[in-house]
Amino acid sequence: MKIIPAIDLRFGQCVRLEKGRFEDVTHYDLKPEKVAKSYEDSGSDILHVVDLDGAKAGCLAQLETIQRVAQATNMDLQVGGGVSSIEIVETLLSCGVSRVVIGSMAIKEVAKTKAIFKKYGADKIVLALDVHINLDGIPMVATHGWQAGSDTSLDDAIKKYQPLGLKHVLCTDISKDGMLSGPNFALYQQCVEKYPDLKFQASGGISQLKDFDQLIPTGVSGVIVGKALYEKRFTLREAIERTEKINSNVSEIKSDVS
Repeated sequence: MKIIPAIDLRFGQCVRLEKGRFEDVTHYDLKPEKVAKSYEDSGSDILHVVDLDGAKAGCLAQLETIQRVAQATNMDLQVGGGVSSIEIVETLLSCGVSRVVIGSMAIKEVAKTKAIFKKYGADKIVLALDVHINLDGIPMVATHGWQAGSDTSLDDAIKKYQPLGLKHVLCTDISKDGMLSGPNFALYQQCVEKYPDLKFQASGGISQLKDFDQLIPTGVSGVIVGKALYEKRFTLREAIERTEKINSNVSEIKSDVS
């Protein structure tokens, strides 16, 4: 499991929301490119960037800031928020982004999203499925910066793109995001068990190092960490070292068993 630090952008600043609510925002007096560089210096080789203004408006709004972040480091960038056309995907990939995160468009404009998968390949795309758990326990996908609901379930969304070679899925339990209350471990366990060929990224709720201990057995390939780093609950280096140690122990156990 890989630790993926996150930078959420609003008006060119680093921010964090609670449960996706734009009225519940915490601003951090930090330059995004400096934060990105500090994460690289701590040992990360990948960074998750969200254009929150773009997610709300449905168009790319933070391109200049994203370009500065890309130029400041050698990390792989996965970027989302406001990705609403094939032209935006092309723009992001051409400015140094490794993977483009597609959320709302994947639900609302399936044909257009499938065309992007076909043109750029599944490895260049991360399918972002941000979910509310309904009263029946079914994860239902939200769209437009989590401001709108949909009648599409997590399973429905995944099955739409599996025939196109879907590889990367970022799944966020919105009720956990920015709350520092721990992830929805059961959700990720179910996802991996149901779709073992996909690489799931867990997002939302990380608050302490012990959370990584519980996430690794679920089988997720990565975990997004944002607010906990800003709030200094632990350092990125501590998180990376802890997961590397646990990953190594798990590999040794599997080797002994085989």
